Amino acid sequence: MNPKPKIVVLRMREIIYTLLLLCLIILLVVCLFFMFAPSSQKGQRQPASENLSETSSGSETSLSTDLAQASSRKVSGDALYTAGVYTSPVALGTSSAEVEVTVDTDEIRSIRLIHLSEAAEAMYPLAEPSMDRIAAQILETQKLEGITCPQEEKYTSQLLLNAVSDALSVARISS
Repeated sequence: MNPKPKIVVLRMREIIYTLLLLCLIILLVVCLFFMFAPSSQKGQRQPASENLSETSSGSETSLSTDLAQASSRKVSGDALYTAGVYTSPVALGTSSAEVEVTVDTDEIRSIRLIHLSEAAEAMYPLAEPSMDRIAAQILETQKLEGITCPQEEKYTSQLLLNAVSDALSVARISS
């Protein structure tokens, strides 16, 4: 009689451990579902990269974002941005860099590409010249719409313009 209760106790312990493990797995699956399930909120902001539109004319491409229309709606006397320096990451293959945007309360002061490694600069030689062209046009017009770039820099310019747009969306004062 003595060996049977020990066997039953060991089997009951295994059942309890199995049930605890199953509960933990179910809890993990539920947590993962809530973390990675798409949100169905109607007021959710779309990234600027999804709202990108382009028009091509000859060897030049014109890039714009929905944020560009917002930047053109400046009301006189109202602050447009929160003054400061804002950055946005840019993925260049396996490397990354950042676009740094410096804004005043009513204008964009400077835009530059920072933390660009030598390896990334060698792999993506159009990144720096594209950023300079985009920055010059944005600083001149103070808008993100109507930015033009050479056809061979279209994708690099799109990537950089999205990063500028993301940084400005953080700086923008919502009304």
